[in-house]
Amino acid sequence: MRLHVVLFCVYLRSMTASPQDDAKSLYRSPQIPDEAFFAETFDSGPLDRYVGEWALEEPANSVLAGNRGLVLKSPGRHHGIAAYLRTPFYFNDKPLILQYEVLFQNGIDCGGAYIKLLSDSSQLRLSYFNDATPYSIMFGPDKCGSIYKVHFIICDIDPLMAVRQERHARQPDVDLTEYFTDRKPHIYTLYLHPDHSYEIFIDQSLISKGNLLEDMDPPLGPPSEILDPNDKKPEDWDDRPHIPDPMATKPLDWDENAPALIPDPSVQRPPGWLEEELPLIPNPEAQRPYDWDDEMDGEWEAPQIPNPACLQAIGCGPWSPPLISNPAYKGKWNPPMVKNPGYQGLWQPRTIPNPAASEDPQPVQLHPVAAVGLELWSVTGGVLFDNILLCDDLEVARRWTKDTWGQRQAPGIVERLLMATDKRPWLWGVYVFTVGLPIILFISFMWPDKRFGPPHMDYYYKKTDEPQPDVSQHPEGPSSLWAYGAGSPAGPRRRENRRAQKKSDLEFKASIAMAVSLHEEEE
Repeated sequence: MRLHVVLFCVYLRSMTASPQDDAKSLYRSPQIPDEAFFAETFDSGPLDRYVGEWALEEPANSVLAGNRGLVLKSPGRHHGIAAYLRTPFYFNDKPLILQYEVLFQNGIDCGGAYIKLLSDSSQLRLSYFNDATPYSIMFGPDKCGSIYKVHFIICDIDPLMAVRQERHARQPDVDLTEYFTDRKPHIYTLYLHPDHSYEIFIDQSLISKGNLLEDMDPPLGPPSEILDPNDKKPEDWDDRPHIPDPMATKPLDWDENAPALIPDPSVQRPPGWLEEELPLIPNPEAQRPYDWDDEMDGEWEAPQIPNPACLQAIGCGPWSPPLISNPAYKGKWNPPMVKNPGYQGLWQPRTIPNPAASEDPQPVQLHPVAAVGLELWSVTGGVLFDNILLCDDLEVARRWTKDTWGQRQAPGIVERLLMATDKRPWLWGVYVFTVGLPIILFISFMWPDKRFGPPHMDYYYKKTDEPQPDVSQHPEGPSSLWAYGAGSPAGPRRRENRRAQKKSDLEFKASIAMAVSLHEEEE
């Protein structure tokens, strides 16, 4: 058994001798699904239509050697890049599945990493792709300031206004901060089903779901009911929640004419105040101008100057005490308010069917998609995109996720053991020996006398100290030995066979013990 442990440790050591090198050599470029409308891994290929600086390169902290992505390089600039689908995608009776990976290698201060599904039209030219290019769906992460979002926007033509209208899905109720700040790759997935329901996933975890008919802002299509513009409020409608108490009366001592302010009775006129003198007096030295015309200029008056008698006084002119609040002031009396027993609530017009509402069983009519595009403005560079997929088959999406995103996930113990044989095929022999040896030893030590075959044969017996009855030797008896073709009855030969069998078992055990001992001496 110790030999088995030693061999097991040896193969584990050989398997983990260079884990970093092995981990980086495990990337396998996935096979592009034939069923996909668009699939791109950015493992190779030139960039031909783009605005801004883009690059195909591995991330700074690469987990899989050779796994390249599309990197937005230049910060603080507008970036755009697009590619046509294999065939246009039509919104019919199949789901739309859009997913891709995003890695904010340098974090993000303000900017987006969303993808646009460009609408199919005869005017679509990817060489002129910009922010005004019509799109059907926009999806992906966006951040500015302290607000973290995952956009899901549909763009359709408003039937009333005949203009394209953006409709935003409500934001998820979960905290999205970690997905923008941990500097790890994350996979964003959108499922849009034929029944107009949608699901949004991050790292294969559901973060939001809803329905295009109920959870978009502004709502998709006009409402089924509207307020009647011709409905009028009845004249006897009482919408006053409170009314003056009709049983209340004004108290007898309530003086409505009392002033709010009164002179302060505790203040007296200061001594030395010249109440008879005016603060200003006519200038006695002033002369009337010679050209003054009373009919045209009015009666002439001498200009005012400070009264010399008041220069040394505390004050001159009429004196009055300062005003204070009147303690007897109560103001106008009003009865207290009580609940209105005849209150009928706030009146609003009745609702009627909306004549502009559509009875179309397919109210969501999105334009077919002809291309995918990244049209972004980001303050921070180093945003990496990878493994973009657009398809209409959930199984294709699951297989693509396993072949791309799944390679980054930590493999289980069984998968790691199998992956180790790619470079070391001889490990298969170690696996077989490691698993098979303990089974053989366990059976040999626990059942040393067990032999395969029916228990009725003369070479099968159970080890016991109890005396065993002799088997009947009558050739026509019920013994099953004759049924199995035994040519002669059992007798002394059977006991000899038992002794020979025990001897061979002891020799087998001794040989195993000697092999273990020799192995320990060599160590």
